[in-house]
Amino acid sequence: MADIVQILVMIIIATVLLYFGYSLFFGFSHNSPPPVPRYNGPLEGTPGDPRTCPVCGAKLAKGERVKSSAFPTVNGTDRLMHIFGCIYCLSGDRKRICPVCNATLSPQEVLVARLFDKPGRSHVHVLGCSRCRKTGISK
Repeated sequence: MADIVQILVMIIIATVLLYFGYSLFFGFSHNSPPPVPRYNGPLEGTPGDPRTCPVCGAKLAKGERVKSSAFPTVNGTDRLMHIFGCIYCLSGDRKRICPVCNATLSPQEVLVARLFDKPGRSHVHVLGCSRCRKTGISK
């Protein structure tokens, strides 16, 4: 019985020493404010991911949108769409690139896409830029 009590006392002492050692090196200050996340502009996103600009590939923050125009439907299943870009590539901060032909786009050129309306969400398929769609270039 004495051995069990001695082992229990040693475990309690080890736990207290571990607690004080951890607080000495890493601190438990409750007075310091939480770190403020820094925003250094858009992150690089993967094309096709949600909230990613298809023109420049910028990962958009919540509330940031891609400027686009959707035209009326012809057959009821999909609509033609022109994508102009996000606030970063429209302001000239990022390079505008066509994801189909990899050409650098001028501010006047747009991406041509098909918009598929589904219940609850929409799906966009980029067909190319106004330059490669006109000449018939594709990958």
